[in-house]
Amino acid sequence: MIAPPSPQRPEFLRPLDVRDVDGARPAEPLDISVVIPLFNEKESIGELYERVLAALLPITERCEILFVDDGSTDGSFAALRALHEHDPRVRVIRFRRNYGKTAGLVAAFERCHGEVVITMDADLQDEPAEIPKLLAKVAEGYDVVSGWKQERRDPLSKTLPSRVFNWVVASSTGLPLHDVNCGFKAYRREVTTELTLYSEFHRFIPVLAAWRGFRVTEQAVQHNPRKYGASKFGTMRFVRGLLDFLKVLFIMKYLQRPLHFFGPGGAVMFLVGFALGIDLTADKVIHHVSIGTRPLLTLAVLLMVMGVQLFSLGLLGEMLRNFAYRSTAEFSIKQVLE
Repeated sequence: MIAPPSPQRPEFLRPLDVRDVDGARPAEPLDISVVIPLFNEKESIGELYERVLAALLPITERCEILFVDDGSTDGSFAALRALHEHDPRVRVIRFRRNYGKTAGLVAAFERCHGEVVITMDADLQDEPAEIPKLLAKVAEGYDVVSGWKQERRDPLSKTLPSRVFNWVVASSTGLPLHDVNCGFKAYRREVTTELTLYSEFHRFIPVLAAWRGFRVTEQAVQHNPRKYGASKFGTMRFVRGLLDFLKVLFIMKYLQRPLHFFGPGGAVMFLVGFALGIDLTADKVIHHVSIGTRPLLTLAVLLMVMGVQLFSLGLLGEMLRNFAYRSTAEFSIKQVLE
């Protein structure tokens, strides 16, 4: 039998001014939402549910577990449906096909009601008993707490590329996280409602959150060996991760000023081409040298045309940005006193 909701709010959850995307408060905001995207993890679902609930109930009964079935074909949804019928705190989102982890998180973030959102994988490698450690960091005032699999239980083929990737991300962004791609994280709800996620940006949520001004930290967590099945991510994830990281860097630096990215290169190209054109013109006028067949003439024209095109791209970017302007995307408000 399901226990009635506790009238007392946990002390570590300070009141938040939580708003949904449309600006309305949920009718009954919960304390914690646990979001678990999955793909073909039928064997682990029951055990994962029990372990997550065992970690949550000593903290609060005002909680929910939101599973996202990302197009599973192994009967995972039947197991999730059974859990939902047994316990209304279990909610399920089912995709028509496999869309990827970022899509799963976005769908869950738009529908969860917790003031603190925990994300974790469904393969039992993330240890639910570590949830209180993440919540303790949230209680210290952090907005994003990223798990750090300090002793990772994976083969070298996964750990070595991951270490290189994490080093590149930390060095390029200045965010000193050891495991930015760890799926075991805690967020204050305003983080999940403010970030724009697509492609495979789930890897870079801490980076994007820090760029928006949220406080980000990490917490060492236990990492278990995979108990059932095999990893669903192939080697191509490193290529996709690198491309997405380049997109994230571009967004962080030039989203609000595209002309600053395209303009300088275009101006330099045009000026170099123009200078070559002046030099060739001087040869033609002063020294009566034929320039029609000289390669420098072709280069000068090419550089000026490319310069104008790059500069025009920057202007088009500014026009598109003005057309799609949203004040909520320009800044992040932490608090308003009126």
